[in-house]
Amino acid sequence: MLKSRIKTLFLAASVTLLAASLISFPQESFDASIRGLNMWWEIVFPSLLPFFIVSEMLIGFGVVRFIGVLLEPLMRPLFKVPGVGGFVWAMGMASGFPAGAKLTARLRQEGQLTKIEAERLVSFTNSSNPLFIFGAVSVGFFYNVQLGIILALAHYLGNISVGLIMRFYGRSEEKSSKEKDRNLSIRDAFAALHRTRIKDNRPIGKLLGDAVMSSIQTLLMIGGFIILFSVINKLLFHLHITAFLAEFIEIALAMLGMTEMLSMPYISGLFEITLGSQMTSQVQEATLMHQAVITSFILAFSGFSVQAQVASILAQTDIRFQPFFFARILHGIFAAVYAYLLWTPVYERFFEEGQPSNALPVMEYLTNEGSRLAEAYSLIAAAGPLVTIGSLILYIWILGNRMMQQK
Repeated sequence: MLKSRIKTLFLAASVTLLAASLISFPQESFDASIRGLNMWWEIVFPSLLPFFIVSEMLIGFGVVRFIGVLLEPLMRPLFKVPGVGGFVWAMGMASGFPAGAKLTARLRQEGQLTKIEAERLVSFTNSSNPLFIFGAVSVGFFYNVQLGIILALAHYLGNISVGLIMRFYGRSEEKSSKEKDRNLSIRDAFAALHRTRIKDNRPIGKLLGDAVMSSIQTLLMIGGFIILFSVINKLLFHLHITAFLAEFIEIALAMLGMTEMLSMPYISGLFEITLGSQMTSQVQEATLMHQAVITSFILAFSGFSVQAQVASILAQTDIRFQPFFFARILHGIFAAVYAYLLWTPVYERFFEEGQPSNALPVMEYLTNEGSRLAEAYSLIAAAGPLVTIGSLILYIWILGNRMMQQK
């Protein structure tokens, strides 16, 4: 009872402080809102919408179930999740936050995942996409496309490590199933695909409309969180709360041999990854390796903004948020350690100034690929607003038609 009252008091005080801060810093709040809005409608909305729509249709047509049966021998031994987790993992890496959470919640609602399996899966299928790592962070902030190789390797190796550890999560609560041990063939996969399509007997037009509606509703929610946390981050800075918290981080950074100037970007990155990564790139007193380590942690932790988005998505199911939050801490630690360990054998050996550009063909290819991703990121930023406005108009048109049909 006392714990509940303390929680109520804390939440009420926090909201009251936020409201008072908005009144005290109206211009700063407005600028932060505009920054969050620009990020959403230029980058987040146009980059995530196609993945969300296609994913919904793949689930409806049974393709995800088909993929799941084929990937069962891989995903079950490694991560203790069904084969459909391979689809979620791939889509999560390709499209970025919070696609993994949305698809996991969707498959849980479909009954293709148990509660424990869903909590394992969501813990390692939320990640930054290569477009953001190379286009925004490496090129946009650091002006160094080669750095994206280190950040990407550390990020995705950290994801795999988290998945391997989370396979042990919930073993006491999990019930064994004979179907999991059965050898499945392509014929079984096609049969599962057909059963799923027959079960979901919506016409193609209805399925496409539902996919668009569901995707845009999710993206509107994501946009609200991005704007909110952009404002919160700015207000915390002006209230000197960020500086207060940074004093504690300075001690830890000093013990690790890093400059204390990285403490402010680190705290900002805990709330919002884009701002934290940008601030880290601007710390001239830090070495590039230290900047890479901090940025890797920020990208993997994903920030309270993304975590709030995930919490909102998971709240629609019985999937608990606590395992996801624990996994974000693990991912941050793993990514930072991998960035440190890979720095000398990868970056200094193949990308440091003075090294031959053809030292390793694979690395040269990855660098060229990173440049293409950076160009793609710039293209999305330029065309993003038009895509967002057009999609919102389509959403309003579909919603209006359905409301008219219900009358």
